[in-house]
Amino acid sequence: MKKLLDNWLVQFLLFLCVLGLTAFITDAIGDVLPPYLLMIGLFIGINLIMALGLNLITGVTGQLSLGHAAFMSIGAYASAIATVNYHVPFLGGVLIGGLVACLFGIVIGFPTLRLTGDYLAIATLGFAEIVRVQFTNMKITNGAIGFLGIQGSTTFPIVMTIAVITLVLMVWLENSRNGRAMLAIREDEIASSAVGINTTLYKIQAFAIGAFCAGVGGALFAHTTTFIQPTDFGFMKSVDILSIVVLGGLGSIPGTIIGAIVLTAAPEILRPLANYRMMVYGVLLVIIMIFRPYGLLGGVNLRQAVRRAFMLTKKKQAGREE
Repeated sequence: MKKLLDNWLVQFLLFLCVLGLTAFITDAIGDVLPPYLLMIGLFIGINLIMALGLNLITGVTGQLSLGHAAFMSIGAYASAIATVNYHVPFLGGVLIGGLVACLFGIVIGFPTLRLTGDYLAIATLGFAEIVRVQFTNMKITNGAIGFLGIQGSTTFPIVMTIAVITLVLMVWLENSRNGRAMLAIREDEIASSAVGINTTLYKIQAFAIGAFCAGVGGALFAHTTTFIQPTDFGFMKSVDILSIVVLGGLGSIPGTIIGAIVLTAAPEILRPLANYRMMVYGVLLVIIMIFRPYGLLGGVNLRQAVRRAFMLTKKKQAGREE
């Protein structure tokens, strides 16, 4: 069975089956859920796509980035300009948004990713502010007034299908040679370099893939809201995405999924509290970080936990039969 699952053709066929099943289920859910809940689910999917990209940069490779909102804005504006001004189809515009953001991730990566720690965080934060100011003063983006006329083409099945594709590719990447090299860089960059790992190259790869995910998320966001402006992509947007990764647990893909669900849905769940909801939201985050300082699933190997639970259940059943 294990040899069969290791076959790339079998893996590809399983991947197609998962995509088909995701599209079918989400389409059925879309017909049942009310528009309000459907919109929350849609934003959970968009935040998950962007958070998975940042998790690769910060959680897996260990590079603290505070400029994720910049790549999101680049993807959003590139997609909006392509679809509105040049009549590119929606999915083509989403792909363009991701590729343009990826290109900027590579260009910025070369000079900045030789930095580490706080210095890298400051450099990415500076880049994000430069991008925001540029979009505020560019005619093609309509400046501070905002970009109008974007088609609301984003749907719940499309977002969830893209989220599943991103999720599968991230799992595959983490278990590949490149993913193991990125993990080694996170644990000890100097030791990784000493054993022959090209740390700069792998960090740029992580940054490019993370930027692509942010660009795709930004494109989906633009075609959801149908109106974007530079203030939508400020510093706090980067903090929101980073909070998802940190809450779930750095480097944990299941944790990122939980973090995206919790932090996207919590403000809406707490909306009846009116003026106190953001205070309660902050208190809940502080409590979680006190009792789970490494995140909800930080340091937890979910695969091993499931295997142990399965073995324990099997032993209990064997004991009852005896």
